[in-house]
Amino acid sequence: MRHLRRGSQLATVAALSLALAACGDEGNGQGNGQGRGIAETYDLENQQLSERGGGDTTRLTVGSKDFAEQEILGHITLLALQEAGAEVVDDTGLGSTEDVRAALVSEQIDMYWEYTGTGALIHLAQADPPSDPQALYDKLSQLDLQRNDIEWLAPSPADNTYAIAARAELYQEDSDAYDEELAGVTRLSDLGSLVEQSPDKATVCVGPEFSQRADGLPGLEEHYGFELPEANVFVLPDPTVYGAVDAGQKCNFGSVFATSGYIPELDLELVEDDENFFAAYNPSLTMRAETLDRYPDLKPLFEDITERLDTDTLRRLDAAVLVDQRSAEDVAEEWLQEQGLID
Repeated sequence: MRHLRRGSQLATVAALSLALAACGDEGNGQGNGQGRGIAETYDLENQQLSERGGGDTTRLTVGSKDFAEQEILGHITLLALQEAGAEVVDDTGLGSTEDVRAALVSEQIDMYWEYTGTGALIHLAQADPPSDPQALYDKLSQLDLQRNDIEWLAPSPADNTYAIAARAELYQEDSDAYDEELAGVTRLSDLGSLVEQSPDKATVCVGPEFSQRADGLPGLEEHYGFELPEANVFVLPDPTVYGAVDAGQKCNFGSVFATSGYIPELDLELVEDDENFFAAYNPSLTMRAETLDRYPDLKPLFEDITERLDTDTLRRLDAAVLVDQRSAEDVAEEWLQEQGLID
């Protein structure tokens, strides 16, 4: 087990030189490493990545937001860098979206995973981002580099978009919880009809950020043309929204993340976003341009990892933390071992 202690140095950071497998290598053929482990493919042992303070102190600091999926992604990054020979500093679980982005811009951290929809709508204030995920990424990565010198590496195929969920029993006629009106809400446009016809049933639990963000509840209401009664909206910590929806006592609907492990565990139904309000939220490792310019081999290292992270994979890893109560570090390490990237 590798122990990564916050703020501690674990090895000497050094050169980042790529030794990609030659064409025709045997292995699973997945990713740039052609089935080879990180230690066999990359070497970060002889070149400083960044300097903190004075003297010869060198560190690569990885941050994340303070929820399970982000901490898993952060630990995947830490372990991959350490396997390649880097000195790593763990600053995962740093805080909110704004906190972690500010930490990156101010050089408190060197990298963290951000979501393409968040980047476009929140960090760049794009009111109408492209609905196509690739077009969204292309525009976002170009604008953020031009305006803020922030690089976005290739995005994961996983889509951690926002969604509205309800417990499955509402839609099952043989269930005690079945309600004909609630069962009629299969699309978000139906939620607007429910607000008009039976506002007392249009109860929604939402996370703190979702309650305020343009890509959250305010934008959702504006886009679909309805307004929930203030008394019907309950702002809860994100992890507790899932249980509240499943219980059905406080709220019939709730804001969720599409890659959450709670969705299959609690058998929640996702309400269709029939007018495509929610943007794509593909995870992408972000860093300052100076870091990538100086160490371009960071790009293929994480492209190899990123392309393996689809929606089902993130749900499974997320469930291991949220449901099975395992540590994000253990889950990240086990996944990297399964992929043959670390020993």
